[in-house]
Order: sequence, then C-alpha cells, then structure tokens
Amino acid sequence: MDSIVALPARIVEWLSEREQFQKIKFFTEFPPVMKEVPLRRAIVAVGIEEMKIVDKFVANDDGVLERQEYCRTANINARLSICVPYSYGGTACHEIFTDIIDELIFNSDMNITESSCSEIQSDRDTSALVLNGKFIISADFCPAEILDNNYFSFLDKKFCCASHIENSDIHVSLQEKERWNESFVQGFYLGNGSTARSISVGFAPNAVIVFCPDFSPCEIDFANSKNKIYYGTAVKGYGTRGLSLTSTGFKTNNTTNGSNKVSLNDQGLSYVYMAFK
Repeated sequence: MDSIVALPARIVEWLSEREQFQKIKFFTEFPPVMKEVPLRRAIVAVGIEEMKIVDKFVANDDGVLERQEYCRTANINARLSICVPYSYGGTACHEIFTDIIDELIFNSDMNITESSCSEIQSDRDTSALVLNGKFIISADFCPAEILDNNYFSFLDKKFCCASHIENSDIHVSLQEKERWNESFVQGFYLGNGSTARSISVGFAPNAVIVFCPDFSPCEIDFANSKNKIYYGTAVKGYGTRGLSLTSTGFKTNNTTNGSNKVSLNDQGLSYVYMAFK
C-alpha cells in the first residue's frame, strides 16, 4: 500500500525534473491550498482519486478470453489541479494540462488510457484561475515479466501478486538460477568408513569424478598385497568399480575384488568430487 500512497510524490518528482516545467510548482497537497495571495506563479497539485484492481484476461488462439491466474490489471484514476494567476489567462491552464499529459504519454512508460478536464473556475480569494483534470493509468502486473522502464516502477508488484511471488515452492532464488547455469558442481566429503554411502549434489548428474587428493589414483599396499583405489568415475549406466550415479548424486561402495580394494570412503580421509550436468 505504501507504493500506492507514494505514486503522486513520484509523479511530482518526475515532472519537476522536466525542463519545460521549471517555472511550475508541483506538489502533492490535493486539492491544493494556495499559500501565495495573490498567486504569483502556476502551481499543479497531483493526487489519486481511486484505484481499481481487476483480473487480467487474455484471448487465446481461438479468441476466447482466459483469466490469467497470477496477473492483475490496475486502473488508477489520478487527478490534477492546475492553478494560475489571473494574468496568465485561461489558455495557460489548458496548455499546462496538455503539456503534462503529452509528457507522461510520450516520455514515460505509463499507459495512460484516458484524460479529461473540467471548465476553468475563478478563485477570487487568491486571484487565480483553476482547472481540474484527470488521467487514468492502466498497469498490468505479471511476476514473470521483466521490464526495463525509463519511468520508475511506481507500484510494487507484491501488492497485486504477493502470494505468488513469495511462494518459494514455485520460484527459485538467484543463487539457484546461477547453479542451474553452471556446467558442473564440485564439493568434498569426509570419509566415514561405511562400506556403502550416498552423496547428494542436488540434481541427477550425467557424470561424476571422485578422488582422494592425499593419494594417487592407485596405491600399492605391499604389506597386504593389495591395490587401494582412491579414484573413480561414472556416467549413466557405467562406472569404475565402487562408484555409480543416483537420481540425486552418486553412491560409493568400498568393495574388494581380488587384490583391488576400492577406497572411496575410508574413515577420516577427505574426498573431492566433480558432478557434471
């Protein structure tokens, strides 16, 4: 709701920075309370009369309108109150109104669907002419869209779609997206001495390499007449002895075959793995 309340202030700030409006005072006190008596320059007050948020419908290939589950359309009725000194004349009110609407339509990304103004009135207490106008902003809010607006985002999408945006079950974090784009992940584990052990890497890999950096791939144990194997590689359906892929990572198995002993989970040893997507 704070972003909606801030909308007039942001419009005022943006208009005040435009070169052609440097002689006009913009503010958000709506309707305006003129403090200069008599009024000495043009002033414009910006406010919001009402806002309606409705479901968004889009025609499918058959021309049938379908409701968009996570998108909303907001129609914002913004108001302008333009006050100028008598000496400016009534034409100045209409020119200022037209220039403001043209600037918002052609030089911002606001989708203004309608604009109109009332008749000019005279305020004898301040010797001012007053023109009240309005413009309607239509804005679509869809969490999947990424916009690069030259006009600041004036309404927080969370206001319309918070339950969807904040649902971590159907959205991923930036860190998760970055991991998805990596071709492989690497990590390590500490051996616990169990014969079989499963290691999770967070996805189903297409290939895995495991090794113990403290030893060469194959060490000869002369005392026991054994070859201790500290290296393994596996792909889908195939792998060196003692290493296989799983749906979440890989599995080691410290097996012995003749004089060869697989040592991919020896107690206290550190092992490094590379899992390829």
